[in-house]
Amino acid sequence: MEDKRILYVSSEVVPYLAENEVSLMSYDVPKMINDQGGQIRIFMPRYGNINERRHQLHEVIRLSGMNLVVNDLDMPLIIKVASIPKERIQVYFIDNDEYFKRKATFTDEEGILFPDNDERAIFFAKGVVETVKKLNWVPDIIHVHGWMAALLPIYLKHYYKDEALFSETKIVTSVYSQSFEGKLNPEMINKVTFDGIPEQAVSLLKTADYESIIKASILHSDAVIIASENVSSSLTKFIESSEKPFLPFTPKEKFAETYTNFYKETVL
Repeated sequence: MEDKRILYVSSEVVPYLAENEVSLMSYDVPKMINDQGGQIRIFMPRYGNINERRHQLHEVIRLSGMNLVVNDLDMPLIIKVASIPKERIQVYFIDNDEYFKRKATFTDEEGILFPDNDERAIFFAKGVVETVKKLNWVPDIIHVHGWMAALLPIYLKHYYKDEALFSETKIVTSVYSQSFEGKLNPEMINKVTFDGIPEQAVSLLKTADYESIIKASILHSDAVIIASENVSSSLTKFIESSEKPFLPFTPKEKFAETYTNFYKETVL
């Protein structure tokens, strides 16, 4: 994977958030490609429970200062950056006081999903693309992890479809076991179609539960990786019937070789 450019876009990444399937793989896969001589960038939201001082985040003024429109509201985009210790891997953080200042990731103290999680996902998707455009960094692959990042393939295939920077870029989505119960805001589909995305392309978002969001992401991806051993049977069947190239679940001790071969032989 020498000199290949891979952009990792994730809901969660260690060491900035607690260890789980998504956050661990969102660190292990980029590290593996970095060790092989690939050029990588990682993007994640800057949740308020990330300790900026301990992890040495700092704002990148030249990348910040843009406003992104979410559901007809102008929301300021702030970009922060940090380096994973000892790995020389840069992580970019998408930030906005309205969406990400609260001291939690997806739910309140009662475990209730935040009512604006849909808007946070839209802002995150747009923020990643706009920042990569400013960096003028052309990724060969964009690899998406976690549901908060799942709108990125949709926005790239529709909202940014005429963006020359991404004309050759392939999108891979990793699918994990269910990470939230319940549904996001029922207005989610209207907020996405507000951006000119055809309703028939995202009709799954009418349900706005975990599986529907992931299914919509799969439909807009070029390839899929089953990243959990216990992905639901309905999601597995959907992947198998989607006609997208997919990689079955691979145990952690074997993923490096398998993922590399999948990138090289199937995606690129």
